[in-house]
Amino acid sequence: MLWLTLCTVERAMAVSNPESPEGVSGERFVAASEDSAGLQPNPSWILIPIVAGSGFAGLGYEMVWTRLLGAALGSEMMAVLGVVAGFFAGLSLGAFFLDGPIRRARSPQIVYAVLETAIGFWGVVSVWLLPAAGRIMGPLLGTEPAPTVHWAVSFALPAVILLPATAAMGGTLTALERMMAAARDNGHVSAGVYGANTAGAVAGTLVSAFVLFHALGLSGTLLCLAGLNIACAAGALMLRPATGRVARSATNGEALTAPALAGAATAGAATAAAPPAAAHSSRPPSAGPSRTTLTLFLTGLLGIAFEVLVVRLAAQTMQDTIYTFAALLAAYLLGTASGGLLWQKAGRPVRDSTLGCLLSMTALACLATALIAPFITGIADAAADRGTAGELLVAISLFLLPSAAMGALFGYLAQRVRDQRGSLGRAVGINSLGAALAPLLAAKILIPTLGAWTALLAIALGYMVLIPLQRAALVWAVAPALAGLALAARPAPSLIRVPEGGALLAKREGPMVTASVVSDASGARYLEVNGHFRMGGTNSMRSDYRQAILPLLLHPQPHRALFLGVGTGATLVGGAQMPGTTVRGVEVSPEIVALLPWFSSASASPPVTIADARRYVAADTGQYDVIVADLFHPALDGSGALYTTEHFVAVRERLAPGGLFCQWLPLYQLDLPSLRAIIRGFLDVYPDGSAWLNHYSVRTPMLALVGRRDGGHLDLHTLDERLADPGVRAVVRQVGFQGPMDVLGQYVGGSHALAAFAGQGPRNTDDHPFVALDAQRNVRALAAPPSALLLTVVRVLRPDSAELLQDADRTSLDSKQEAMAQRLAAYWQARDRFLEAGAALKGDPRGPALVNAAAPALLESIRISPEFDPAYHPLMGMAHSLMGSHRAAAQHLLHEIDDAAPSRKEARALLSQQFGE
Repeated sequence: MLWLTLCTVERAMAVSNPESPEGVSGERFVAASEDSAGLQPNPSWILIPIVAGSGFAGLGYEMVWTRLLGAALGSEMMAVLGVVAGFFAGLSLGAFFLDGPIRRARSPQIVYAVLETAIGFWGVVSVWLLPAAGRIMGPLLGTEPAPTVHWAVSFALPAVILLPATAAMGGTLTALERMMAAARDNGHVSAGVYGANTAGAVAGTLVSAFVLFHALGLSGTLLCLAGLNIACAAGALMLRPATGRVARSATNGEALTAPALAGAATAGAATAAAPPAAAHSSRPPSAGPSRTTLTLFLTGLLGIAFEVLVVRLAAQTMQDTIYTFAALLAAYLLGTASGGLLWQKAGRPVRDSTLGCLLSMTALACLATALIAPFITGIADAAADRGTAGELLVAISLFLLPSAAMGALFGYLAQRVRDQRGSLGRAVGINSLGAALAPLLAAKILIPTLGAWTALLAIALGYMVLIPLQRAALVWAVAPALAGLALAARPAPSLIRVPEGGALLAKREGPMVTASVVSDASGARYLEVNGHFRMGGTNSMRSDYRQAILPLLLHPQPHRALFLGVGTGATLVGGAQMPGTTVRGVEVSPEIVALLPWFSSASASPPVTIADARRYVAADTGQYDVIVADLFHPALDGSGALYTTEHFVAVRERLAPGGLFCQWLPLYQLDLPSLRAIIRGFLDVYPDGSAWLNHYSVRTPMLALVGRRDGGHLDLHTLDERLADPGVRAVVRQVGFQGPMDVLGQYVGGSHALAAFAGQGPRNTDDHPFVALDAQRNVRALAAPPSALLLTVVRVLRPDSAELLQDADRTSLDSKQEAMAQRLAAYWQARDRFLEAGAALKGDPRGPALVNAAAPALLESIRISPEFDPAYHPLMGMAHSLMGSHRAAAQHLLHEIDDAAPSRKEARALLSQQFGE
């Protein structure tokens, strides 16, 4: 990213230093070289497609590497931090160690072509290498590595594995500098080349995420980017050799330095463009090399730390999808480019007062972002209807001013190093070294110690500390100092949305998520992540318990159960209540684990391992009778990886013989294409898979995909025995599982029905992350009625009782099974009618209004199946509630209930008791 300012530095040097005597010598030398060779230098416009393609590929690689390393490192945020650190570490090493050899090389085109080829080659290698590294790293780290070890590996792995490509990227800076300096157009790259570089980088970010990932997958995108590198290399080799001769002579040259060549060919034009005072004055005094080196290093550190902090804050207001990261990165690039262009146009001299101005403006811009951060939630809500364009608008509002200031500041500092050292390679190397350390600073020190918002103030203070101690420079510090004091005097704002009449009860802010406990006006407590993803609460405890109890009942005798994702911990606690079952939970966020006591006592909570679910499953060597995967928000960046075919395979490896895997899906957060893609992948791994509901709520409908390691079907005899066991019965009756019909009634379809429902189409895989790429539709699904997808499922899926009841060694049902099949068919029909009625019910009617609105559909349900308690019990409840104020209406309703389900005695008994009938 830093090399986007290279063109600005070249241009600005010609403006601020037009009187350079070396430049005049360089001009004469260039002319002499051209005349003697009989060749004309390449016009700078020829570099436009090369520079644009290189920028496109570089940022495209960053997008792909982040996705691939997310699976290896166990967290998308950790992958972002690791890739950023590794990217800049390699860039720094390449800039440091390749700068000298490249400057001494005979032909910059050949060097540039070799480096681009190396980048492309490593891009191809990473198609295999990054997934392999992920498979190896899990077992090496184990299930519970020390946090220090885990973080160290998370930063070291990307740095090492990406080093050949990123170091080559760092080396291209010097080669490209020489190629641009030798171009005829005023001896410097034109604004068109600079604009092409910026446009290529932004396009690489957005086109990769929005187009290439969809069309080619991650590996295909890598191959495409590698092909682009080869094209850039071929383009460089096609340039006329005059470029190489001119640059070689100048850099080797006999009293000529690299700065001389940079300013040589445009001395006259630059003088005309420069401010009058600058064109005839001597060079103003400025800081020495050591201070410039320190400033470059610290500005790289502060700049990328700021980027990490803003990304963390944005996660609390934006949708936090794969496209959110792309929008943030594109906005950062646009800001850096605009700042570089402004510095180019300003033509300011290189002196300490200018440095003081740029540092102060950068600090002030960082404080401006801190000032508007509390209002970003409102901006994000207003822009939500615009989709990705709205997110890009939010990203620009957060990043544009500070990144523009940073772009101008780096242009100044790189120019100063160029004046002092003769090359931009050292400037980029120093700055990139600071940038490589920034993610660790932000994640392990600033966020845990200060919080993301307060850390922005510390970043601004860091810029102000770097201002030279001279009056002309310090005068610029007054404005950011006053603004910083004003912001520091106020409490840190909260980006957490508290329900009306509720309160914020607890908050834990970490490097990856901000977890909080909020209450509503009724006193119900909820666990939220990043301020707007609700993970459950006290009102959903019964549903959470059922998420554990149902899969445990479907196994004949579970002894060990593993729960991937714990939410409020209620599902884990529910599983622990089953007799003879030992449970363990896995949760990626320590901040969530710290808040579990708000929802269950410490003594009731089973052990929880803090680890990413995918990495834990890959590293674990144990086997489990039942593995339950919690609801994962499909649009949330990284969650889609928990629905991939590869993860389902890894889970199957952890199942004991006869083991069962249950993957819960939030139908109220999914769209139909994502659901079908997940089902296709699941059936590839568990061919005898089946689908089950958790409850009959139309507000938060859930679907369980259940698969067995060894295939097979549910043993009804074993289920009857388990439900008859006193210990099991005492637990399951509390959550509504009174008998076999209450369990089997949740069945939605077997493998044949699921296969027909899913049809042909893409799977959700690591290489083609369909669910993550479908995030925009999944976000829009949140605005649709929560029952929409549920109704589609029950309308299309047709459960086959024979598929559920038939024994593996029989080809037909016996008489008992036939009778059960008839009862189940009626029960499922009643269930579907009940769900349709619930979805059609508008508002929240009470009393007689509720009876008039809901009773007809409920009566129809029990008329279809008198056993359908979810309709019978509410009807009896309505009758009881009417007794006190509307006895005639209660009597009429009881007669209707008795007529609809004459085989049941509850309504007739109440009529006899209350009305003497």
